[in-house]
Amino acid sequence: MIGILVAIAMSWLLLYLIEKKSILALGVFPIGKRLQQFLIGFLITATLCALTQYLETVLKSSTWVVNEAITGGIILKAFWWDVKSVLTEELIFRGALLYILIQKIGARKSVLISAMAFGIYHWFSYGVLGNVMAMILFFIGTGLMGYAWAWAFSKTKSIMLPFGLHLGWNFTFNTVFSNGPLGELLLISQGGNELTDWTSLLNFISGLVIVPIIVLIYVRYFVKEQKDIQISVS
Repeated sequence: MIGILVAIAMSWLLLYLIEKKSILALGVFPIGKRLQQFLIGFLITATLCALTQYLETVLKSSTWVVNEAITGGIILKAFWWDVKSVLTEELIFRGALLYILIQKIGARKSVLISAMAFGIYHWFSYGVLGNVMAMILFFIGTGLMGYAWAWAFSKTKSIMLPFGLHLGWNFTFNTVFSNGPLGELLLISQGGNELTDWTSLLNFISGLVIVPIIVLIYVRYFVKEQKDIQISVS
């Protein structure tokens, strides 16, 4: 929680010093419209993540079973953990810095810079620094996803759609299918075989190439370009 508060404070300070704007410049209002964008984004990536997990079960010939030890309280705590981690990343990569860059050098270059930074960041978060092939694959995959989310920010003039897109994927991947650092949560994979090199590559491509491309198509053709809402600190 402290990390989020620090990120919000730093974002607000940067917006004030450079653009004379408040944190509201990141597109929180109107609440109804932004909540709708958030929910749409969440449902899109949650569905795509569930489909990739289904593909993995087919490739592995495994099954998913409900964790008998799971409780509503555990799910809520896991969801809150996902919210905190996602919101922190959004404030860094699709927050004040991206907003300021767009004002200074335009949307196209800014979105590309944000995507590249997001890809490089995941070298460290996934612990693949030094493994050249893994670095290339994760840079492409997470960079594409970062590009889609940054483009969503640019078109909607709001952090809420990329926040929903990001959280829908992370919550489904981490909490629903127990792939995150919190261990076994709602569903647990049982049985099946280890993926071969080719099936592992196919599984990777489905999650970190095909999914971002689908999100990019959604942002390109279904998200309308919106005018910037001018909100100053005065």
